[in-house]
Amino acid sequence: MLSPTEFRELVSGRRTGAKAIAMRTALRIAEVPYTLAMRYRNRRYASGKAETHNAGVPVVSVGNLTLGGTGKTPFVEWIARHLRADDIRVAIVSRGYGAEAGGYNDEALELELALPDVPHVQNPDRVAAAQVAVEELEMQIILLDDGFQHRRLQRDLDIVLLDATEPFGFEHVFPRGTLREPLAGLARADAVVLSRADMLAPSEREKIRQRVAKLAPQATWCEVEHRVAALLNSAGQQVDTNILSGKRVAAFCGIGNPTGFRHTVGTLGCEVVAWLEFPDHHNYTRDDVTSLSQWSQQADIVVCTRKDLVKLRVPTVGSIPLWAVGIEIGFLAGQEILEQRLRQTSEQILRDAI
Repeated sequence: MLSPTEFRELVSGRRTGAKAIAMRTALRIAEVPYTLAMRYRNRRYASGKAETHNAGVPVVSVGNLTLGGTGKTPFVEWIARHLRADDIRVAIVSRGYGAEAGGYNDEALELELALPDVPHVQNPDRVAAAQVAVEELEMQIILLDDGFQHRRLQRDLDIVLLDATEPFGFEHVFPRGTLREPLAGLARADAVVLSRADMLAPSEREKIRQRVAKLAPQATWCEVEHRVAALLNSAGQQVDTNILSGKRVAAFCGIGNPTGFRHTVGTLGCEVVAWLEFPDHHNYTRDDVTSLSQWSQQADIVVCTRKDLVKLRVPTVGSIPLWAVGIEIGFLAGQEILEQRLRQTSEQILRDAI
C-alpha cells in the first residue's frame, strides 16, 4: 500500500518510469465510473430529485474539494470560536469517519480538546445528528464538518478549503487524483479558502484565485496560513516552540496530507533527524508506540500533530518527550468579508438575543 506521500508522488506525475505510467493508466480507468457517479449524484441534487432536509437552524458547512489534509480542523475551530464569542450556541456535526463503535474519531477528539464548550455530534446520518443537536441540545447553529459533498442537509453558508500544495487535486478525480468530485462542483461554494497560502508566492496564489473566480464567481475568496501557537503534551501542558531550537527532532503523523506538517516542522529551527508517515486516521496501538520508541532513539524530542496526540495520549515515546504542534489559523486575505458572511448567517439569532 502506498503512503499518502507516495500516492501523491504517483498521481502528480512526479514518479516516473514504466511502472508508474502503468499504474496511472489503471487509476485513470478506475476514475471514470467514480466521476460519472459523482456527476449523476450532483445532478440529482441540483434538479431537486434528491431529497434535502432543513435543520431548522442555520447550517455552516466546512469541507474540501480534495481528499483530506487541507487544514479543515483548525478552520472549524476558528469558526466555532468566532460564533461562541457572540454567545451563539453552536454544535459541530460530522460523519465520524474512522471512529470506533461508540467512540469519537480523531478530529472530534482534537476539537473536544480545543473546544470543551462546543458539543460534537457524530453520526453517519448527519441529518439525524443535526436533529439531535437542535432538538435535544438546543443548539442555535450547526457547524457541519467535512460537509461539502454531503448534500442531504441544507446549508446557509458553504465554505470550501483548498490546500495550497494541491488546490485542484492534480486535475483528476480519485483514484487518479485527489479530487472528491469534478472541479465544476466548486460552483456550489459560498466561500473558498486557500489554506497554507504562505507556502506559495503571491503570484501563485493569484493564479489560483483567478481560476477559482471562473469556477465559482460568486464565492468569497480568503487566504489563510497555519501558525504554530504552541507545543502541547498529553498532560495538557503548553510550552513555547523555542524549546525545539537547535534540537534533534523525530517527527511523525497520520494525516491526509503530510506535506503541510513537514513544512511546519521545518520552520521551527530544529534538525529533523527522522520522519515517519502513517495512514490518515491511523489508530495507534501499543506495538506502534514500541516501534516509535526504537525509531526515535537518535532524537532529543519527538513531535506529532494534535490529531495524533489525542489518540496516543502518552507523555513520552520511550524516554523521549512527545509534543504535539498546536496550529491556529491566521488570515492573509478575506477575513473581514468572511466574518461579515458569518454575521449575516447568524443575524436573526443575534437579533432575538437582544
